[in-house]
Amino acid sequence: MTIRAPMNNNEHGVDLDMVTTGHKRITVMIVDDEPETVRMIKTILMTSGMDVIGAESGLDAIDKCPHTQPDIILLDLMMPDMDGYETYQHLRSITSAPIVIVYARSLKDDVVEGLQFGADDYITKPFYPPELVARVNTAVRRAQYTAPVSIYSFPTIDMRVDMENREVTLQDQKILLPAKEFEVFSVLVRFAPKLVSKEVIAREVWGEDNQKIQNRIKYFIHILRGKMEANSSQPRIILSREGLGYRLATDEEAEVNPFRKVNKLEVSNLLN
Repeated sequence: MTIRAPMNNNEHGVDLDMVTTGHKRITVMIVDDEPETVRMIKTILMTSGMDVIGAESGLDAIDKCPHTQPDIILLDLMMPDMDGYETYQHLRSITSAPIVIVYARSLKDDVVEGLQFGADDYITKPFYPPELVARVNTAVRRAQYTAPVSIYSFPTIDMRVDMENREVTLQDQKILLPAKEFEVFSVLVRFAPKLVSKEVIAREVWGEDNQKIQNRIKYFIHILRGKMEANSSQPRIILSREGLGYRLATDEEAEVNPFRKVNKLEVSNLLN
């Protein structure tokens, strides 16, 4: 994703719903079913030098996103037809742009769930314009300067994942995962501790999504748990939320040394 540098605040952005430009400013997609809210956010962000585009529903956002390639998405949680949670999962499968959830101040439980779901930040209604602009700029900068990581470490649970060499080390013992198992596991590692839907895993690993692939993902998760968990029927590392997806536990959630000890012969047998 190419990140646009913020423009001088004296230069206004444009409404991309009204005109197409060749400008290289930050482009913000606003997903909200309330036209007045969309107009208000557009005005605030355009005044700060950003370009904006509105989407009146989740389906509208999913349709527009591949063509407009926004640098950041503001997503209202409470929408008819397709709610914010379902919309988030679809958007995450087609864009790496940061997604900031928008919610009413009275719905704090929703924002907690949204952040656990994987959203990058949140903003409350009613808006305080300087805060809205600051949060958008911060989320974009964070996405811009996040360098690719080849080695992921989880010190408390004693796990190290080397993406380049495709190695997983648990308690100083290497677990050599076959190609597809490693690819599935690596998606959870890269998104950790965010929840990852089967749809996202399917698109990341296979480049497409269908029921057959989702069944294969379920099978691979079962195999991975069998190799890594002390008790695969009560997983503490690869967690799941029924109907939503999977995620790696945070260091705080996992017990110290929850992995079962395996010897080299057992590792070899697991791979056969």
